[in-house]
Amino acid sequence: MDDDLFQLRQLPVVRFRRTGESTRSEEDVENQEQEVRTAGSADLESVALAEGAPVPREFANPTDDTFMVEDAVEAIGFGTFQWKLSILTGLSWMADAMEMMILSILAPQLHCEWRLPSLEVALLTSAVFIGMMISSSLWGNISDRYGRKTGLTMSVFWTIFYGLMSAFAPIYGWILVLRALVGFGIGGAPQSVTLYAEFLPMRSRATCILLIEIFWALGTVFEVLLAILVMPTLGWRWLLGLSTIPLFIFAILCYWLPESARYDVLTGNQEKALATLKRIATENGAPMPLGKLIAARQEDRGKIQDLFSSHFRCTTVLLWFIWFANAFSYYGLVLLTTELFQEGGACGTSKGDKKELRCSLECKYLNSDDYKDLLWTTLSEFPGLLVTLWAIDRLGRRKTMALCFLIFSLCIISVATVTL
Repeated sequence: MDDDLFQLRQLPVVRFRRTGESTRSEEDVENQEQEVRTAGSADLESVALAEGAPVPREFANPTDDTFMVEDAVEAIGFGTFQWKLSILTGLSWMADAMEMMILSILAPQLHCEWRLPSLEVALLTSAVFIGMMISSSLWGNISDRYGRKTGLTMSVFWTIFYGLMSAFAPIYGWILVLRALVGFGIGGAPQSVTLYAEFLPMRSRATCILLIEIFWALGTVFEVLLAILVMPTLGWRWLLGLSTIPLFIFAILCYWLPESARYDVLTGNQEKALATLKRIATENGAPMPLGKLIAARQEDRGKIQDLFSSHFRCTTVLLWFIWFANAFSYYGLVLLTTELFQEGGACGTSKGDKKELRCSLECKYLNSDDYKDLLWTTLSEFPGLLVTLWAIDRLGRRKTMALCFLIFSLCIISVATVTL
């Protein structure tokens, strides 16, 4: 017992005063420690913590020595575990970016190869976003009920399966349905960021989540590079199949991915949550707080209707509009890029004095120069991210967002003016 007590004294201790403030002075603590050392095993009183390890009563005061998951994450800090998780989360983000970027490459190819009219080409890309729209709340509900890791893993395997199946689509109807199902799986991708954020200390959270966007840019660049290598020789079916490789890697590495400790605590699985926190502390080489792990006080989780209450109505509408504008602008630009390369081949104009839009089946396959131009377009995301990081620290989030939208609008107006 004396040896165990000696080893216990060597552990770094982080104290939390969540439910009461202690009035003990440092001298009182030292005196109590001396008393425990001299008392020996006969007088040692101990209590069992969540994991069942006995510690002296002075370290397990129910009024003082309790902590929540958020407290432990803050105490452990950012370290090796978070770096690994950043790469793994980024890999998921990168894979989903590839599945989105492939739309701008696949659409003109199928337009030519299957002689598709413009409406069917547009519907093919729209189907992916329709699938995302339908599934987003569903994946969120699954993650809330069965765990963040469970929901994310299910969405990844779903996307892999239908991504591969779409490479074997024999006709337009099949690929339309299969790409919609791919979009259904992509709707679960944001769960990776949710899980990631729950393991980040508060001071690192905003910067790290923004830096994850670098992996999205890497995904778009990698997809274009893959198209340059695959499309001229193997064709679009191979491109669809090879584009699932990052998702395969992520699915394998999901074995390492822990479940959200916060989710485990809220579902009553304290031991599993504590084991996860100990694992993080070990990998980071940081002290693990002693005491009893407790759940945060439960609040009303709210309902969808609350978004339209007088308190949240204005914020809800504004955020919806901002996200709509952001998605419309970004994906519109991604899809517009390859359309600009084909301008002039498919559509004609007038009949006498009466202007009339007519689109034929004429098409133009993307060549190596087109892919290079597309690559330069995707590479521009990297300096944009760096400028955004710089601006957020100096201007704040709202002003930075407004500035980015303004610059985008001016650039689009310039492009429209030049191409008239």
